[in-house]
Amino acid sequence: MSQDLQRRITGIDAARGIALMGMLAIHVMPQFNDDFEPTLVWQVASGTSAALFALLAGVGLSLGSKSATQSAAQLAGARASLAARAGFILGLGLVLGLIDIPAFVILSYYAVMFALAIPLLHLKSTSLAFASLGFATVGSIFTWLISPSLPGLDGIDPSLSTLFAEPGATLSSLLFTGAYPAVPWMSFVCAGMALGKLDLRSRDLQLRMGLTGLVLWLGSWALSALLLGPLGGKAALIYSTARVLDSEELNEALVFGLPDEVPLDSLWWLVTLSPHSDLVFELLNTLGVALLVLSIALLIGQRVPWLLRPLAIVGSMTLSIYTLHLLFLATGVGVEHPMASFWLQILGSLLLAVLWRNISGLAQGPLEHVTSALAGKAKGRALVRKG
Repeated sequence: MSQDLQRRITGIDAARGIALMGMLAIHVMPQFNDDFEPTLVWQVASGTSAALFALLAGVGLSLGSKSATQSAAQLAGARASLAARAGFILGLGLVLGLIDIPAFVILSYYAVMFALAIPLLHLKSTSLAFASLGFATVGSIFTWLISPSLPGLDGIDPSLSTLFAEPGATLSSLLFTGAYPAVPWMSFVCAGMALGKLDLRSRDLQLRMGLTGLVLWLGSWALSALLLGPLGGKAALIYSTARVLDSEELNEALVFGLPDEVPLDSLWWLVTLSPHSDLVFELLNTLGVALLVLSIALLIGQRVPWLLRPLAIVGSMTLSIYTLHLLFLATGVGVEHPMASFWLQILGSLLLAVLWRNISGLAQGPLEHVTSALAGKAKGRALVRKG
């Protein structure tokens, strides 16, 4: 492996580490302070950390299947490999959904995104970029229109239990109505797949990625503020939600997320930036942040990789650490001391990652290693059938 390639991977793994730490912070740290104002952690990481995860998942899919366009056999192998990954992660997510965890589990949704990406593996970067834009706009609007008429899981995670007891509600939750609905979130995965088809070692690409992210982030924020303020959007939302929210409660919904009982029957909702609303402007805004973070990580990782080494080590086994984090949350330990709990988990994650790498000699974490092994076997069987 060349030094440049190693440094590029360092940047990607570091970005994964940043995303993981952001999700840990959101799950552990308080959303608001004593004055009921959003904390800095909430303002910075809410929604954006998970979006960065999904973007990086797309990058990984393309990096792992670059040979898929060379022949029909290679494409079939790449698709079988991805299907195996999706199946394992879906199973893990549905099992974790059985546990009472004070946080939404992204893994089942993540697996459905993988499944939706299977027919897209052969597409070129430009087509994937347009697909990303399509999911962020048409996919988001379609989800917004159809979700009220679909069954849901009433704010609980999809699990093996709901899969058998309420299969329709579980499927609609994974695709449209859940915490991380796969259809609009494919905008992040497709954007990552588009980037993964390109030369991420290129400084020019890294800079253009960062500029694009900056424009999406600040542009969507400024346009949303203009539409909701001087152009009357917020006043229209206050009027449309008068039966369930007053103006102060609406402000809280725009900052902390939309309550389930809010009627989303106004087109003005599409331009809000409420976290995890999965509406058009919010998707574009979080995509911009994710692109900017990845570009910075790649720029630093290629030039001073040692600076990002701790993040990269943690980022090389995010699936394993994320799973342990959820299990730790389920114990209830540290709930009364969020700051101490956060730093305990951060330091514990770094220590675990270093020990695992030194003892096992593997660059991946244990769950990542199992996933790769299953994916490799599925790919091998597909190549034999095609051969």
